[in-house]
Amino acid sequence: MNAKTRTARKALRTRTRTQRAAARITRRGNASLTTHGVAQGLTPADARSMAQTLRKTADKLHIEGSEHRVHAGRRMRTTHRFTPAQVALIATVYRPRKPAFKAAAAQLRLAA
Repeated sequence: MNAKTRTARKALRTRTRTQRAAARITRRGNASLTTHGVAQGLTPADARSMAQTLRKTADKLHIEGSEHRVHAGRRMRTTHRFTPAQVALIATVYRPRKPAFKAAAAQLRLAA
């Protein structure tokens, strides 16, 4: 595989991941904070990092998403899903430093 093909596949993977996450949010009406980050074009690792800070900010604002039970390996876990309006409110208070997070936070504010 040459470099051009590798770059094209990476771009396609990123675009597909972003579109699937955005479609899932539209279809369900809510999603985890990580999924909201991925829908804005972040990598999954960056989205998880940003989501942790957004969770802390949500706690400060007393915003609780809806509780859901999900399978995590052989166990069940309780997670929280947030609507785009809730995420926009959280993103207004969120103060990122990393440029990618700043861009994603600006998009999250507009997503509602």
